[in-house]
Amino acid sequence: MNLTRLPGPDGAPHFARDLGDGTARWLAPGPWPKPETVRGAAFPIPADERLAPIEPPDIFCIGLNYRRHAAEMGSDLPEHPVVFMKPGSALNHPGAPIVIPAGEMDGPETDSEAELAVVMGMKNGRPARDVSVDEALDYVLGYTCGNDVSARRWQKQGGGGQWCRGKGFDSFCPLGPVLVTADALDPGNLAITGRLNGEVMQSSHTRDLIFSVAEIVSFLSRDTTLRPGSVILTGTPEGVGVARDPQVFLRDGDVVEVEIEGVGTLRNPVISAETRAAAAGDA
Repeated sequence: MNLTRLPGPDGAPHFARDLGDGTARWLAPGPWPKPETVRGAAFPIPADERLAPIEPPDIFCIGLNYRRHAAEMGSDLPEHPVVFMKPGSALNHPGAPIVIPAGEMDGPETDSEAELAVVMGMKNGRPARDVSVDEALDYVLGYTCGNDVSARRWQKQGGGGQWCRGKGFDSFCPLGPVLVTADALDPGNLAITGRLNGEVMQSSHTRDLIFSVAEIVSFLSRDTTLRPGSVILTGTPEGVGVARDPQVFLRDGDVVEVEIEGVGTLRNPVISAETRAAAAGDA
């Protein structure tokens, strides 16, 4: 089942069931999607009004989790999942611009990373905490496309290894376009593609994951409650701009896409902070 989030008649975000034909039906109002409570007639989905399918209380991210990506970065395979986090203010919606930060130091080196995003749920009314690998997927609500946008200078160079800073700017976590419930997908068997201006940059498969979704959820849940709605970005495959020769970074006017088999395509334009400020001044 595909779930989406849209501005409701009252202007507040509401969950709806995406019917796959450009229409949706509302779910009963509430902070949590309840697919069994579909109500009302189908209505067209406005192309420019789809929101990120969840507003996560926490955004966990896993680095170096594809074998071929680790190889292109010249890194050894990690012994445990490499974990960092993004702030909630980094959340971005389908179709909304990714903003290249004004303070990215000595010129923009902003990169795009196509990722499978896991959205946590509950099992028997309880969130995941200290769960085993075997039971971990029982706590997953569903999956969506994610883009781990990264300001490489902050992450890698003069900023001093500032992973959370370099990956946590406003607009740096696009999610969507839909949330596919966990019963509909096998997270270990999905093609994943990243495109820049229509050109394929990343083309891989979740079979190349070093740590499976179940292993990641189990690892993160140790002594830590994974609150419902929390998002886990599971890592990116090979082909990122920083590893290319010559390197390829996002520029004002670009369009980036993340496509995941069975989920759909997350598409976002790119704009510089300067262009956004100029546009706001003209408004």
